[in-house]
Amino acid sequence: MKQQQKTIDSMRVAMEKQAIIDSMSALQAQREEAQKWEEIEKNEATHHTQAVASAPAQAAPAKKKWSHTAKGALVGAGTGAITGAIVNKKRVEGALIGTVIGAGVGAGTGAIVDHSVKKRKQQ
Repeated sequence: MKQQQKTIDSMRVAMEKQAIIDSMSALQAQREEAQKWEEIEKNEATHHTQAVASAPAQAAPAKKKWSHTAKGALVGAGTGAITGAIVNKKRVEGALIGTVIGAGVGAGTGAIVDHSVKKRKQQ
């Protein structure tokens, strides 16, 4: 019975890891797609500017960057999930708890960094 539970737990951890990997892959694909469209828009703007030299070129919309808070939450969640799964005997439960705690700590740290960056820009 214990061996079956260990197998089930390890399968759950593997599925959760795969879900994290899949979400990161999807995020990377979205970023690559956005970069592709940005390049296309930039090329169109360049060709349009060359065709009509007197017309001002339209600037491509600035790509929205992730805040330090969002980055911290993501990194913290991943790190917490892995650490929680390793530390806790109940792997799935440990991963879930680690994810929540890690995301909270990462978001808090990122918010502090965002605040200091904002202060520096104001000065």
